[in-house]
Amino acid sequence: VESRNMATKEKLQCLKDFHKDILKPSPGKSPGTRPEDEAEGKPPQREKWASKIDFLLSVAGGFIGLGNVWRFPYLCYKNGGGAFLIPYFIFLFGGGLPVFFLEVVLGQYTSEGGITCWEKICPIFTGIGYASIVIVSLLNVYYIVILAWGLYYLFQSFQSVLPWAHCHQKWNTPTCVEDTLRKNKTLWISLNATNFTSPVTEFWERNVLSLSSGIEHIGIIKWDLALCLLLVWVICFFCIWKGVKSTGKVVYITATFPFIMLLVLLIRGVTLPGAAEGIKFYLYPDISRLADPQVWIDAGTQIFFSYAICLGAMTSLGSYNKYKYNCYRQVSIQGGLVDCLLLGCLNSGTSFVSGFAIFSVLGFMAQEQGVNIADVAESGPGLAFIAYPKAVSMMPLPTFWAILFFIMLLLLGLDSQFVEVEGQITSLVDLHPSFLRKGYRREIFIAIVCFLSYLLGLTMVTEGGMYVFQLFDYYAASGVCLLWVAFFECIAVAWVYGADNIYDAIEDMIGYRPGPWMKWSWIVITPVLCVGCFIFSLAKYKPLTYNKVYTYPDWAIGLGWVLALSSMICIPMVMVIRIIQSDGSLIERIKAVAAPKEVNRWSKETESGTPFCPNGTSNGGLIKPTHIIVETMM
Repeated sequence: VESRNMATKEKLQCLKDFHKDILKPSPGKSPGTRPEDEAEGKPPQREKWASKIDFLLSVAGGFIGLGNVWRFPYLCYKNGGGAFLIPYFIFLFGGGLPVFFLEVVLGQYTSEGGITCWEKICPIFTGIGYASIVIVSLLNVYYIVILAWGLYYLFQSFQSVLPWAHCHQKWNTPTCVEDTLRKNKTLWISLNATNFTSPVTEFWERNVLSLSSGIEHIGIIKWDLALCLLLVWVICFFCIWKGVKSTGKVVYITATFPFIMLLVLLIRGVTLPGAAEGIKFYLYPDISRLADPQVWIDAGTQIFFSYAICLGAMTSLGSYNKYKYNCYRQVSIQGGLVDCLLLGCLNSGTSFVSGFAIFSVLGFMAQEQGVNIADVAESGPGLAFIAYPKAVSMMPLPTFWAILFFIMLLLLGLDSQFVEVEGQITSLVDLHPSFLRKGYRREIFIAIVCFLSYLLGLTMVTEGGMYVFQLFDYYAASGVCLLWVAFFECIAVAWVYGADNIYDAIEDMIGYRPGPWMKWSWIVITPVLCVGCFIFSLAKYKPLTYNKVYTYPDWAIGLGWVLALSSMICIPMVMVIRIIQSDGSLIERIKAVAAPKEVNRWSKETESGTPFCPNGTSNGGLIKPTHIIVETMM
């Protein structure tokens, strides 16, 4: 036992030496920046968050977004009301929070973005970083289109009469019937109302989208939406162009104001007639729904979506932390306890409270129209741009509530967008820091990435753009892709690098070891949940449709799977490439690329670079990768 304790102490000391010599900064320097690097014209030191609050607000802004408002409430109602919270919290504590914490730890410990952090701790799994970047790059192209729609609606809201409230506009058809007529049952039946459309639906499909008959007819670019998209990209650029210095300040507004506006909308919603029925409809539990695998799939994918994990963003944000920052538990300046658990509660709590704000308004709208709540409940764009605008048009002071809602929508989406773009940029810049961190090259690179993303996004502001948008949303950043990446993250860290080794790293950073919950989640619980949800997702796969009416052609479905596989294939492909590039037998090659990366340490005594082993040993310039792997299992 005594020898085992000695071995453990030696291992921890080796780990500390590794970070001291390679990762930990010199006084006034950032991790990975050594004096000799600067003398040779290598990258400047890595900037850090100005304060702990900047980091916390950036994380909160990154994972509290549109999905909290327009996806979670609908999933809760659809999947058994309060019963849906059971699988939701299982995936939260068994998958969402552990992976979120893991990604922040990786960034903070290595001071690297979403790709190069894997180069340092487990090179064979560098494909995880590339997969994350592919996903977030595709996500950034289409997610911001929602903000362009929201900005267009915001501009249209500055009118005394909301343009979607009545059927007297140039885009309306003879079949447009105002929703107030629904109360007159006799008239509604005599009109054969099933053949009629509402003004808010026609405003959305005929004015905003100018929707074509299918993806085969892409049509022309709608320049009003293209200008809105350009404006949002310009705002996003200036939010991140100075790195965490600008991001850390913008989030003080974008991450706090939405909560104030959501609170105002909540108070207004619960005071409306019919609100109680809407809330009952939202939360009434149906335990029998738990037998449906789709309920568990929805819970798992919602967790991974809402926590912005497997995108490289949380790793990038963590990489700007100081090495000794307590990312597991940190006492804030107000004396309150802020840690990964409470950040998770903030995220999920926002989703839960949003349901009250949304369904109270839907209950009011159902009562005003004399229909069932199931007939007005929507998810995604249908909620944000049809159901809720219709509801506010029935309220007193509709213009005020419409402006408030769309400002909240924009702020919720904006900070998620620029945090994800920041994660993308950080990961790419860290691949070529010597070139991209000099002068204004980083700012120019950001401008190029934003411009290229804008050009790709123009396909989604055409007359057939909604079909392209749904194709990206359904495949490019699907739950299947995120589950795939999360599974390999846990395997790489817990089974190859070693859960005990990463706990040693955490102890070196924050001064103590977290409880066993995180460790066992990485080793067993999260991989099992990911595999189960992944298999059921594929088993219950249904080809994409639009409004359950339009069926996508085979070539479009094929394109969608290309988008999905473009990220998933990165992990096995990089594995094969790394093994081929190594020397020795197959087993020796695998061991070599599975061990933490060999780093050259400058030796003043010899005036030459000498290989340094991450586990603190030196063997004539050779590293024994098996040492790390064997220690992992001890």
